[in-house]
Amino acid sequence: MASTTFRCDIVSAEEEIFRGDAEMLVATGELGELGIVARHAPLITRLKPGKVVVTLPGGEQIDIAVSGGILEVQPQVVTVLADTAIRADEIDEAAVRAAKEEAERILAGRPEPMEAAEAQARMAEVMAQLQALERLRRNIKH
Repeated sequence: MASTTFRCDIVSAEEEIFRGDAEMLVATGELGELGIVARHAPLITRLKPGKVVVTLPGGEQIDIAVSGGILEVQPQVVTVLADTAIRADEIDEAAVRAAKEEAERILAGRPEPMEAAEAQARMAEVMAQLQALERLRRNIKH
């Protein structure tokens, strides 16, 4: 019988976030939502800022917020190379909310184009982290 799991590696520029067997990985690529399972066709795509959900053997899920990056699917391994990534259970909510307020303040003014682009990128990153936190909270309640 063919395996229903694959090796999954998720790394950021700073650290390894996850390495292990997975039954499924869900992420948002440039062209939309992707669901990766064992024996998926090889591909490489850019990831949008958002969440990556890894389903482990047995059904447990790990939520990870990424600020963007690359998803590579090979026959034996799926790799997420993220610009920045953090597990939902490690997110500092107060710091994320402060960063969101700062980005909103900058965008509400008349920022220079470069400053606006940086604030928009930061806003996308913090929104991904807040979404991951919300999903973690919903999972804990069940």
